[in-house]
Formats: sequence, C-alpha cells, structure tokens
Amino acid sequence: MLNVNSRGYKLPGNPTVVVCVDGCEPDYLGQAVAAGQMPWLKRTLAEGAGLIAECVVPSFTNPNNISIVTGVPPSVHGICGNYLYDQATNTEVMMNDPKWLRAPTLLAALADAGKSVAVITAKDKLRRLLGHGMKGICFSSEKSDQLSMEENGIAEILSIVGKPVPSVYSADLSEFVFAAGVKLMQRQRPDVMYLSTTDYIQHKHAPGTDGANAFYAMMDGYMAQLEEMGCVIALTADHGMNAKVAMDGTPDVIYLQDWCDEQLGTGKARVILPITDPYVVHHGALGSFATIYLPPDVDARTLAGQLQHHKGMEAVFTRDAAARRFELPADRIGDIVCVSERFTVIGTSASRHDLSGLDAPLRSHGGISEQRVPLILNRKLPGLDAARRLRNFDAFDLALNYAQ
Repeated sequence: MLNVNSRGYKLPGNPTVVVCVDGCEPDYLGQAVAAGQMPWLKRTLAEGAGLIAECVVPSFTNPNNISIVTGVPPSVHGICGNYLYDQATNTEVMMNDPKWLRAPTLLAALADAGKSVAVITAKDKLRRLLGHGMKGICFSSEKSDQLSMEENGIAEILSIVGKPVPSVYSADLSEFVFAAGVKLMQRQRPDVMYLSTTDYIQHKHAPGTDGANAFYAMMDGYMAQLEEMGCVIALTADHGMNAKVAMDGTPDVIYLQDWCDEQLGTGKARVILPITDPYVVHHGALGSFATIYLPPDVDARTLAGQLQHHKGMEAVFTRDAAARRFELPADRIGDIVCVSERFTVIGTSASRHDLSGLDAPLRSHGGISEQRVPLILNRKLPGLDAARRLRNFDAFDLALNYAQ
C-alpha cells in the first residue's frame, strides 16, 4: 500500500490506464453512444461503472490534470491555473514549471515503488509537471520528434506509432496519445499509464455533431484495444465545455480589466485569466474564471459586491472565501475571484483579445458550469459508497483500490 498526499493506494495487479479526456462534457459521450459511435463505451457503461464526478474549479487543464495525478485539490498541490501572477517577481507566468508544485505525484511514487509507469500527454506544457520526479516514460505528442532517453525515458516513438508529428491544432494530437498508448502497452506493458488529450475538438464541435462523434469513435476504438490487453481503465475529464455566445452567435464577454479601469482608474487593478496558455487560437484566452489583484486602498469586499450584480457573472468571492469554496491556494489567487455564467466568458480588455482565429462559435470553460465530468471504469466497483462525493481526482483511487 502506498501513501501519497495522505491517501492510500494499492499497487496494481493488472495494467492500469487512467485517461483524462480534455474538455469532455458528459453529453459528448451520451450523444456518441446514442449515435452508435462508441460500442466499447456502451458495453462498459453496462458492465462497468458509469459515474459523474466534479472537477476542480477553475475548470482548466493544468490544475485538474495535476489534481488527478496527485489525488488532491490545488490547495495541496499548488497548481491553481494554467497561468498566474507571480507577486514575488511582479510578472505573469505560465504554471508549467515543476517549481510551482507543492506535492508529489502518485505517478512518481508508483515508479519509486518499482512499478513501470508511462505518461503521454498531448501538449508539452503539461509534460514536465506530470513527469516531475518520475522514473519512466514521459513525452508529449506535440514534441514526439524530440525525445531522448535522458529526458523522456524513450528515444523514438514516431516509427513505433507509425504516424508523423501531429499539428497542435488538430484531433490528430489526441489520437497520437491513444495510438502511442496502445503501442506501448503492446510492446512494454507498463504497470500504470496516464494518457491526457487536448480539447481542440471540444472547443470547436458541440456534442452530437459529426466532428465530435468522429473524435469519440476514434477514442472508443483505442479503449477497446487497451481492454483487450487486460487493462483496468479509468476514464475521466479535466473539465466540461459549453457554448459561450450571445443570441447573435458572437462571444458573450465581460471585459473585466476595462470594467476595473472604469471603476478604479486605468491600471489600478490587475486582471489575470488563468486559462491563458500558448495555444489560444481556439478560445482566444477567454474562459469563465478570472482573478483580480487590487491596490491596498481598494476594499475587496465592496468591489466584489458591485461585481456580483454585473450581467453574466455567476459568483464573485473575496480571496479567502474563494480559497475555501474552490480549495485553492490563497497565496496564488487575487484579492477577488470571479466566475461567469454558463454562456459567458471573462476577458481582460477588448483591445487585448485577438478573436480572428475563431472559425466557429466560441466554446470554452473555466467556471462552475463546466464542473461535471464523466468518471467511467471498465470494472465494477465493489464496496464503493454510493453516497460519496466523487471528484475527477478520485480516478486513481477507484482504479487501484476498487477496480483491480
């Protein structure tokens, strides 16, 4: 039994694969199954466990993937967004450096316990966080032509998979993750594998559309191959996904920096959008969660009260209240935290968002409205408390402690 971040885990008796499908609103699966596109999932829902869990808010990629591999919320592991304001250096930075981690991963602990571990992620921004301190294979689809034994635990993957390096803005980036996972399971049979995709398709295609169903049909085929090899599979998501448009089809945006400048004076407050990452073409850095840093002479409670009544805003919290409500590290969020409604996103200033790359109505995430995610296992879960509140970061607990 391993103890990691105050949680106990049994060592795997069967090859165990945990899959994080980026942006997988549960309706994607329901629509694809109804359309006959996911026979493996249809069978799994009947013979295994099909549950709904809650992800971490902000419902973004980095905090949720790290929660899944640590088994704890951001208040423990420290990763509270894709992007943050580092007050110590007065700079805005990506949270993709392991220096921001405050907790070890279960993946590293399993490797230290003598288990073979493989991690494959779509975007390289996650690779160093997921693989921190871990002995084993760890690489991204994005950089799959730049591998080395020293850095990635494997020197060549393109010839093994038989696919070229995929475009970062494509469904191929995620398919490469699955294809590589199947090949590694066939060739090396790791004890534990973690697969994490990108939400490029989910940002562009609503549930039940041809583009979405084709993606999930592809995924279903690879899941079936992993099951045929005897794998215990736990499938979850880092967050859901919703349309974020007004009735005329244009993005429904609250430009929060502009609002703060009008209320307090230009540049007095600093608005941070934790969705920000290097890949903004499909969402324009617009999500449903933002944090505001205020000067000392501004009362956060008063300003939060004003913002709470802003059209399109679902919830506004002061720092300590937000840290309690969403299990976030209080020292890494602003004086105010804002969450917009289901169909609304938050931006900084209108002049700072280039939406020219949006070739489909905006779909995004980040809020409470994207918190429901699937948690599916291809085994029954004897002994699981039916009343238990499930989180996406319970995936390894269910896979190792109940499904083996």
